[in-house]
Amino acid sequence: MQRIGDSRLVLLGEASHGTAEFYDMRARITRELIEKKGFTVIAVEADWPDANHINHYIHNTSAEPRLESPSFERFPTWMWANHSVLEFSHWLRAHNQQIVDPRQQIGFYGLDLYSLNSSIQAVLNYLHSVDPQTAEIARIRYGCLTPWIQDPTLYGQVSISKQYRKCESDVLANLQDLLKKRLDYSLADGDRFFNATQNARLVANAERYYRTMYYAENNSWNQRDQHMFDTLQSVLANRGPEAKAVIWEHNSHIGDARATQMSARGEFNIGQLVRQHYADAAYLIGFGTDHGTVAAASEWGGPMEVKQVQPAHMDSYERICHEVNTDNFLLPLRQPLQDITRTKLLTERLERAIGVIYRPETELQSHYFYASLPRQFDEYIWFDESSAVKPLSKETRAGMPDTFPFGL
Repeated sequence: MQRIGDSRLVLLGEASHGTAEFYDMRARITRELIEKKGFTVIAVEADWPDANHINHYIHNTSAEPRLESPSFERFPTWMWANHSVLEFSHWLRAHNQQIVDPRQQIGFYGLDLYSLNSSIQAVLNYLHSVDPQTAEIARIRYGCLTPWIQDPTLYGQVSISKQYRKCESDVLANLQDLLKKRLDYSLADGDRFFNATQNARLVANAERYYRTMYYAENNSWNQRDQHMFDTLQSVLANRGPEAKAVIWEHNSHIGDARATQMSARGEFNIGQLVRQHYADAAYLIGFGTDHGTVAAASEWGGPMEVKQVQPAHMDSYERICHEVNTDNFLLPLRQPLQDITRTKLLTERLERAIGVIYRPETELQSHYFYASLPRQFDEYIWFDESSAVKPLSKETRAGMPDTFPFGL
């Protein structure tokens, strides 16, 4: 807490999307930031509509009607529908119940843009309740995306055809119409209007993302992280000038991309954008582990498995951390306890990144990249041995009514 100081943004990473220690430590740090430093925003690498269900839960308010399955049903479900997040959401709800001023209550927001179907439904549901005529116009405009709702990646293949060339302008028109009627809509319920606007903006950005992904993969990465940064900015503006935010994302998003080989490929990330905009008012914290277990799949859309994490590569930062005579530790990098520590770590080394997919058999090629750790992060948190996050099973959800927002 002392090293974080007066930072307005604290970015908390993870070296995998399926390690319990990372989730639990991020929750512990976030609780301290809320209680001791007045943080009111939690923004995560999750879809906006799903995160909005947690937001409703921790405020004890009713969610918007949905026309599809419960939250966090999209692969990978274990990333947010797990026991660590469930426990933390209970704490957030209890905390908010003690806060009278709504401006000081905690908000939980999703920064990602994969929720094309959910966000379209959210916009239409909102418009049907406030302006049915405009809702019908919006439904027709979104019709160009309807055939690809189940697999939006296919949209990129057809988007250059004459039939779909107009889709971009139609989708943007829905967002523009919402913004034009800001005064009328927001007066009735500012929070609902903000939520609808963010979903409309997400649909517009997602359309562009999937269209670009088919032709230029690195540009689609940049579009995704630009969207996450812009969404964060919108949330902060909505919460007011005094708002402070904690961001939970993978190391590859919250570590400064300029300190990694991503930069050589022309890629940036939200960590770089935050540093460029907020400078020392942002504090970036990475996480790492050597061995243990992790929740991951072998291929995209595949079943979750509990996999063994291989011991770190001999030329990696993880191997250096493993050789320290302490299993778990905090490593200050912006304000090192000894300057020589930071200096010796500046030389680029391999760093491991496990996403929702983990392939130990090709780990060096699939999961390592070069980085300069002290330039990438302001601090690094190490767990030598770690364990897989525990997902909420459908049986668990059905048997526990208090698991809303993870159930019906």
